[in-house]
Amino acid sequence: MNYNYIAIEGTLGAGKTTLATRIANDFNGKLVLEEFESDKNPFLPKFYQEPDKYSFQVEMTFLALRYQQLKDKLGALDLFHDFIISDYYVAKSLVFSRNNLQEDEYQLFSRFFNIIFSDMPKPELLVYLYSDVDRLQRNIRKRGRSYEQEISDAYLEDIQQGYLAFLRQQTAMRILILDTNRLDFVASERDYHKIIEAIDQPYEVGLHRIEL
Repeated sequence: MNYNYIAIEGTLGAGKTTLATRIANDFNGKLVLEEFESDKNPFLPKFYQEPDKYSFQVEMTFLALRYQQLKDKLGALDLFHDFIISDYYVAKSLVFSRNNLQEDEYQLFSRFFNIIFSDMPKPELLVYLYSDVDRLQRNIRKRGRSYEQEISDAYLEDIQQGYLAFLRQQTAMRILILDTNRLDFVASERDYHKIIEAIDQPYEVGLHRIEL
């Protein structure tokens, strides 16, 4: 791989974990997976039932989990892997909190975020998997997490637009947006290798969009 630290991002159901795991296995990468399950964040199932009541709790818990995990994983020298690949970029906290919190809560949250993560290493390449909402919903239903089954199309669309707005504001990163609507990188080796070929290119700093 051309990069020492790659982060895969996307809206819920985009295939981030599946893709990051396969790349790590195939190319000897150190895999960092987000800790999202309800045993790690007990507010998550409650949030999907009562978002107004539990938004701040769920976002602050994710913030703490992501900080601790990345501090542990990114700070340790690893002689046995060639690069690091993660199924999230920590700034997703800003995307979700911008959508989920009231304005005063978001301002407080973003202050905490900027203090905590100001010195955290950024990925050398951030890959965003773009899929339309219908496909995201199919993937969510397929993986079968009970607390995700009532997520609305409108919520997914809001998160997707929040991601895209955030990515457009990042002028000091290499960002690759991959339109995966016509790909099945789980079932098709050809599609998977298309993605690998797109990722393993020497991009300049800036925003790059590819429809595969």
